[in-house]
Amino acid sequence: MSSYYSLKKRKNPNLLSLVIPCYNEEKALPFLRSSLEKVIPTFPCKSEIILINDGSTDRTIEELVKWASSDKKVKIINFARNFGHQIAVTAGMDFATGDAVVIMDADLQDPPEVIWEMLAKYREGFDVVYGKREERVGESWFKLASAWLFYRLMKILVHKDLPLDSGDFRLISRPCLDAIKLMREKHRFLRGMGAWVGFPQTPVIYKRAARSAGETKYPLRKMLTLAMNAAISFSPLPLRLSLSLGIIIAITGFIIGLTAVIKAWMHYSGLYPNLVYNPGWATIVALLCIIGGSILISIGILGEYIARIFEEVKSRPLYIIESTYNFNQRKEKK
Repeated sequence: MSSYYSLKKRKNPNLLSLVIPCYNEEKALPFLRSSLEKVIPTFPCKSEIILINDGSTDRTIEELVKWASSDKKVKIINFARNFGHQIAVTAGMDFATGDAVVIMDADLQDPPEVIWEMLAKYREGFDVVYGKREERVGESWFKLASAWLFYRLMKILVHKDLPLDSGDFRLISRPCLDAIKLMREKHRFLRGMGAWVGFPQTPVIYKRAARSAGETKYPLRKMLTLAMNAAISFSPLPLRLSLSLGIIIAITGFIIGLTAVIKAWMHYSGLYPNLVYNPGWATIVALLCIIGGSILISIGILGEYIARIFEEVKSRPLYIIESTYNFNQRKEKK
């Protein structure tokens, strides 16, 4: 916590909103429901559960509607198609009415019991309480290594205050949530947005469990996509790196060219007649490949920025809702 934060103690929230995105979580939902029905009654405040069906292709929506029909505090947002995890969480945050919001996944890798510790930190005055993983059970060494690298790269590329080894599992106060909701960019990285707004944040340490059922929804491909979106949306560093790469290659090419000229002069001047000088095509081809490759890399990075500008200026909505359940009429028309 930075020293300039002035924390003010506060009471428990009158209403706590749990935002849970779901994508093909048919097998995990019974475990989630059982766990929440045990834990939520113990909270020192009222709660609502907002579940977002992000275009699932299995029976997720049927299971969600069955749950919502038996419990009015369970509310469903059903997307018209798959819009992605970060957009699904955004929709839940838009519809949440609580004084504090908890974001968690449906697979129970984020234990609901940790919310108790988050509420304690909330009462101390923190506006963001994020779960920091001390151990990740049931994941391969490759997943662990790629996750370790991902978080450290994001801290460099996105924001210096971005916490390491923490996902989207967190509690956010209403003032911080309202600030994040002002940011409506299409390519979203909510962890970076939470760090950017600057409210006081603190971790709670927990042991991340294995999935209750089903398969991970964040394979390497999606992690790389999230990393690219975060880097390009939050930082001009890739552009600066391409500029630096171009400068380095230009200097290297100049040195190689100058060396070739000096060797040719020394060979033909007679000072060093035995000096080997091969005016071959290999050097030329190598330089052309290096320079051409660097140009294409730079253009590609620039193109990614331009593509995102193109998508932003179209001003399309972040998501399309097919239906909602257990929201009041005003919400259902949103």
